[in-house]
Amino acid sequence: MKSEYILKKAVERKRMIAIVMAGVIGFACFSSAQASALKDAQKKKSEAEENLNEVNRQIQGIEQEQNGLRTEMKAYDNQLMALLTDMALLQEDIDNKEVEIDQAKTDLAIAEQEERTQYEAMKLRIQYMYENGNQSFMAALIESKDITEFLNRAEYVSEVYDYDRELLTAYQDTVQQVTELTARLENELTEMEELELSYEEQEKSLNQVIAQKRSEIADFDRQLTNARSLAGQYASTIRQQNQVIAAEQERIRQEEAARKKREEEQKKKNQAAANNNTGAGGSTGGGNTGNTGTGGGTAGGNTGTGGGNTGNTGTGGGNTGNTGTGGGSSTGLTDGNLNPSFRTGVSGNDVVAYAANFLGNPYVYGGNSLTDGTDCSGFVALVYQHFGISLPRSSYALQQSGQAVSYANAQPGDLICYPGHVGIYVGGGRIIHASTPSTGICYGNATYRTISTVRRVL
Repeated sequence: MKSEYILKKAVERKRMIAIVMAGVIGFACFSSAQASALKDAQKKKSEAEENLNEVNRQIQGIEQEQNGLRTEMKAYDNQLMALLTDMALLQEDIDNKEVEIDQAKTDLAIAEQEERTQYEAMKLRIQYMYENGNQSFMAALIESKDITEFLNRAEYVSEVYDYDRELLTAYQDTVQQVTELTARLENELTEMEELELSYEEQEKSLNQVIAQKRSEIADFDRQLTNARSLAGQYASTIRQQNQVIAAEQERIRQEEAARKKREEEQKKKNQAAANNNTGAGGSTGGGNTGNTGTGGGTAGGNTGTGGGNTGNTGTGGGNTGNTGTGGGSSTGLTDGNLNPSFRTGVSGNDVVAYAANFLGNPYVYGGNSLTDGTDCSGFVALVYQHFGISLPRSSYALQQSGQAVSYANAQPGDLICYPGHVGIYVGGGRIIHASTPSTGICYGNATYRTISTVRRVL
């Protein structure tokens, strides 16, 4: 009986050990599966975070390029606005020039008529004096009381002839002057019409550039939209994986707690069985049976993870500033009695003399050669560069250079600035400038257009 009882207890112990070992192996396999799911979620989250960071860098780069384009757009918009203003002012000058030409033509017609009238009257008087010369001379001789009266009458006839001649000459001079004025006004009108065509080409070019920049900005908008959508997807993936990670960590915590509880319960059962076996062995006087307790502790570490946030960068549109030029009266001439002192040792007459070396050379828009061709602002900048004076390359910027001068006080070497154009004052109401493609570098009338401002840069 004792032998059977001992054998039975040994079998029960082996069965219990087998059950415990099977539970440990099963839990180990389940824990391994849980750990694999956690690592997979953490890997997906890490990949999504890297992708999100890369997309955010791309968004930042796109926004920087887009902001740069907006800055360029603002500059082009300002330039276009200034050009359109200049075109409006130029049109006013053209209209005024056409009125002056019409008046000059009217004056010319009147002068020519007066010349013809005077010429015909003079011919009649000459003919009369020729046909009646002897009679008039004899009448003057007979009717005169003395030689003095005779000389006076003869002198009167001569003075009438001289008067007619001088008057005719004066009318002819008037006709010549009005003819020259008409020709000059028509040349100036031609120059302004060519400048108007140049402005229209510049406007067309600017509009094309602005359209291209707007297209590029729109493309960047599409890129930003796609990038932000992708960033949102990555952020959603991170949030989902954070939820998976949190759930897996909670399962691991619960399973760890359950395992520990089962181990405690099993430990208690093994202890009770050991106590029972010890008691049974004492009553039968049998040999002591050693019990082997099995127990294993596993520690689970929890890893805290944080989700990534997608930052959106807002961009603001730039305001288009208007650039105005001040200091001009209603006639465009600089008001007041401004006559600032010269700041350099360069002579204005030397500047004018150097500029005159390039008379007749071609006008080339955007060109930078005094011999092969340049435009109005390039001509001014290159001439002054020869004397070590650095000036802007834009006619708009030149209107802000140096010091303002009243036109009445303009000196050789001063800059005469017009809307979208500039020349060098040579004195005597004249300028030298790179005018138009047909006239090139030439002299001109300083007041042929509305003057915006006069600048002293010497």
